Amino acid sequence: MTNTTKPRIVQKLARFLRDRRGNYAVITALLSPVLIGSAGLATEGGLWMYVHQSLQGAADSAAISAATQYSLNVNASLDNQAQSVIATYGYTVGTAGTTVTVNRPPASGSYAGNNQAIEVIVTTQQSRLLSSLFSSGNVTLTGRAVAVPGNNGTGCVLSLNLTATGGVTSKGNSAINLNQCSVYDDSNDSGSALVNGGTATIDALSVNVVGAISGGSGITTTQGTYVGISPIADPYANVPMPAVGACDYNNKTYKTTVTIDPGVYCNGIQLNAGAVVTMNPGVYFIDRGSLQMAGGSTLQGTGVTIIFTSSTGSNYADATINGGATLAITAPTTGPTAGLAFFGDRNMPISTTFKFNGGDFQTIGGAVYVPKGTLQYAGGNNANTNCTQVIGDTVSFVGNSLLKVNCSGSGTRPIGTSVAALVE
Repeated sequence: MTNTTKPRIVQKLARFLRDRRGNYAVITALLSPVLIGSAGLATEGGLWMYVHQSLQGAADSAAISAATQYSLNVNASLDNQAQSVIATYGYTVGTAGTTVTVNRPPASGSYAGNNQAIEVIVTTQQSRLLSSLFSSGNVTLTGRAVAVPGNNGTGCVLSLNLTATGGVTSKGNSAINLNQCSVYDDSNDSGSALVNGGTATIDALSVNVVGAISGGSGITTTQGTYVGISPIADPYANVPMPAVGACDYNNKTYKTTVTIDPGVYCNGIQLNAGAVVTMNPGVYFIDRGSLQMAGGSTLQGTGVTIIFTSSTGSNYADATINGGATLAITAPTTGPTAGLAFFGDRNMPISTTFKFNGGDFQTIGGAVYVPKGTLQYAGGNNANTNCTQVIGDTVSFVGNSLLKVNCSGSGTRPIGTSVAALVE
C-alpha cells in the first residue's frame, strides 16, 4: 500500500464517522420495540375498558331484571334471572372465569342492608397480551349494579308539587296507616320534601321521595324508604275536564233527608247537622262556592264524581268536610270520570284548600284528585272501602287515617310504576 493510499482511507473513515444522515434510521430501529409495545399496551387497555363497559351494561340489565322479577314473585330465583340476562351479553358462568353474584340485601354501598334492594356483581378474566411482559396472571374485570323493585302501582298518596317544603306532611300525633300502599312525594326540597313531625307516624308499603325526608324515625315501611327518586307522573293528567253548563241549582243548603240529581250547583252546597243527602249516580259540578259539611251531616252516593270548578275563572269551588261528618262517596267505574270521586279543576289557584277531615266516618271509594289543591286529609279508620287515592299539589295528614288500594275493577289508575329502578 502506498503512502498516498493510507491518507485516503483515513479521510474516508473520518467522513463516515462525521456523517449524520443515518441517525434517524438507527434511532428508529432502536426505539421500535418501545413504540410498538406502547401501542400494543394502549390497545390492550382499550380492550379492557371495552370489556368493563360491557360488563357494567350486563350488571345494570341483570339488576333491573332481577328486581322486576322480585316485584312480581318474591320467591323467584334471582340468581337464575341475573345469569340468564348476563348470558345474553356473552358472559356465561364458568366460562373465562366468569362469576355472577346476586345479593339481597346488597353487601356494600349506600343500600347495604336494605332488604328490598338487589345487588348484582359480574366478573370475568382477561388474558394478558403485551402486559404479560410486566405482570403475570389474568386481569379481573368487574361490573356492579344495584336496583330496587317497582311497586306495581301501589301508590295511594301523591303530592305533585315539585319544590314544596312539606309536599307530604304528617304532624301532631297523627297515625297514618297505609295498608299495603305507598307514599310518593315529587318535591325536590333538599331538607324537608316530606315532613313527619311531632309524634306522628306513617306505616306504609314504601315511602318514595324526590328530595329529603324530615322526621324519618316515625316512618315504618315493608318495602323500604327511598329518596332521590324521579318524580312520579300524574296518573290522571290526560283525563279531560268536563265542560260546565248553565246553573241547575244555586246556593243549595240541606237540613233534612233528601235525594239529589247530577247537575251544576252554583255557589256551593251546604249540609247542616242532621242533613242526610243521597246523590244519584252521575257528575256533580260545584261551580264556585264550597262543599261544606257540618259534623253530624251525611253525604253519600255510588257512581258519583264531584267536580270543583268555576265558570267565571275566579272563586273556584273548594271543600270543607268537618270532623263527625259522614262522607261515603264511591266513584264511577266506567266513563270519562272513571275512578274519580272528587275532581279539582286544573286551572284553580294552588292555594285553594280542600279539607277532608271527616275522620272515622269518611269513606271514599276512588280518587280524591285535586292536582292544584292544598289537600288536608283525616279519615277512613272505620272505612270498608278497599280503594282510596289521595292526590294533591300538597297533601297534609291532620288526623288518623287509613288508606288501601285494592282497586281492581274500581276504574282508578295506578300511582307509581312497576318498573324496577337502578339506584347504584
